[in-house]
Amino acid sequence: MKIALIGYGKMGKMIESIALDRGHEIVLTIDQNNAQDLNSENISKADVAIEFSTPNSVLQNISACIQAKTPLIVGTTGWYGHLQKVKDECLAGNSSVMYGSNFSVGVNIFFQINQLVAKMMDKFSDQYDVGMEEIHHIHKLDSPSGTAITIAEDIIEEFHQKKEWVDVKANEEAVTVHPPQHLIIESYREGEVPGTHAVIYDSDVDRIELKHVAHGRQGFALGAVLAAEWIKGKNGFYSVKDMYDFKA
Repeated sequence: MKIALIGYGKMGKMIESIALDRGHEIVLTIDQNNAQDLNSENISKADVAIEFSTPNSVLQNISACIQAKTPLIVGTTGWYGHLQKVKDECLAGNSSVMYGSNFSVGVNIFFQINQLVAKMMDKFSDQYDVGMEEIHHIHKLDSPSGTAITIAEDIIEEFHQKKEWVDVKANEEAVTVHPPQHLIIESYREGEVPGTHAVIYDSDVDRIELKHVAHGRQGFALGAVLAAEWIKGKNGFYSVKDMYDFKA
């Protein structure tokens, strides 16, 4: 399979290494130094494009791939307020796009488990409260992470006591009392931590904790390549969760 990499930082280079190990070919790499090369002629040389850039450039990159009708995997977050617009553009262009806050196989299994547990715990919301913690490296600028937001929104969908999530920086001195309908996400930024996410159900008698700990970025990169293999030959607008729909 011929792959175009849009965004060629640490993640892009790791995706490249894994793709080559799996027998694929990298036919185009785009970063800030050659952004002008992102055009239909170049993108159309690829069977699939994988995009890990920045929120400032992602929408332009998506449009370029849709116009070239090259299937696209989007790992960049921070643009989900434009989801419907991008979906409409994708479907109108008879192209294919998959987006996700995290492509790791383990994290996507965690997403499924989290939804199931939230649905079960909803029956006991008078006894248990739920909260979240997420830890990432000090270089990560967004807070909470896109993965944490996905986990939180899935909880809110099933655990009806919670109506909205609220980000709380773990090192903030001020302590704010939040109403019961708030799902608290405590965000930590420490060292070089790749990513840790925990969901905690707490009661007077016990504590249930679900946790995913990433050992490195390899899982994210491998998941992106697996997504590229999955989407090749498909048309439509997909979430990475569509790959892991175990009910289907």
